[in-house]
Amino acid sequence: MKVYNSIEEFSTSNKTAVTTGTFDGVHTGHKVIIDQLKRAAEKIGGESVILTFFPHPRMVLYPDDSDLRLLNTINERIKMLEKSGIDHLIVHPFSKEFSRLSSTEFVRDILVNQLNVATLVIGYDHHFGRNREGSFKHLQELAPLYDFKVEEISAQEIQQVNISSTKVRTSLLNGEILAANQFLGYNYFIKGTVVDGEKTGRTIGFPTANIKINEWYKLIPTNGVYAVKVNIEGNIFNGMLNIGNRPTLNENDTSTIEVNIFNFDKEIYGQEIEIEFFERIRDEQKFDNITALKEQLKIDKEQIIQLLN
Repeated sequence: MKVYNSIEEFSTSNKTAVTTGTFDGVHTGHKVIIDQLKRAAEKIGGESVILTFFPHPRMVLYPDDSDLRLLNTINERIKMLEKSGIDHLIVHPFSKEFSRLSSTEFVRDILVNQLNVATLVIGYDHHFGRNREGSFKHLQELAPLYDFKVEEISAQEIQQVNISSTKVRTSLLNGEILAANQFLGYNYFIKGTVVDGEKTGRTIGFPTANIKINEWYKLIPTNGVYAVKVNIEGNIFNGMLNIGNRPTLNENDTSTIEVNIFNFDKEIYGQEIEIEFFERIRDEQKFDNITALKEQLKIDKEQIIQLLN
């Protein structure tokens, strides 16, 4: 797969099958679209192209709305789409200027003149162009003018999958990890750098690695205790992760992400690690004392070992 940092970088004399969207999460619903895209490219003897955007359009159009969090960083999204078997991925910088393109301008100047589209694949109820004025009906009117075909993923196909990035985000923010993972078709994950913490965990027999997420927009699941697997330089370990304020140990409201990695005792400060979520075990709790906390952590660890094994 070739990756381009803007539409202007892309050029081909071959026919293309194109789809466009944010593809946040690259979930099972997206895979339906990607599979149809690849079939469309094969049918025309051409190349498959995904046009996606970064930053997310909502971040540009509604900059004061800081609530949006994404399932993937842009690098994660690229790596996941790389596995999908498409020929070209264009990550175009989304801007207010770009958002002002009319639907006709988008079709004529971008899809036809720049991407050489022969088949456009779109999801059911897809809208595009300034104020989302473009629709499937509008595309059907433009297609004969500019000599391309439009293939729409049917409502029935989408309903069978019944997934959206919003549904996945909602599941994660509600702590419904099993549902989120089912929607995604893989286990949700975060990547972060191991940073210095207060080292309180090691004094009670549960040393933790404190994780700093480098991209502010990456979605962090809701507070609680999770069964996770931890990837450290390609080696996989079971672990117990806590997201929250550590109310038994902490006097302030600072939220942390810390993971107790089972059967692991090396110093990994400054390293990037990947954490894969399997299940949420319980809410974060405030215990009466450290002894009660330790006893609960022992119970949590045993439950997680059984679950992950």
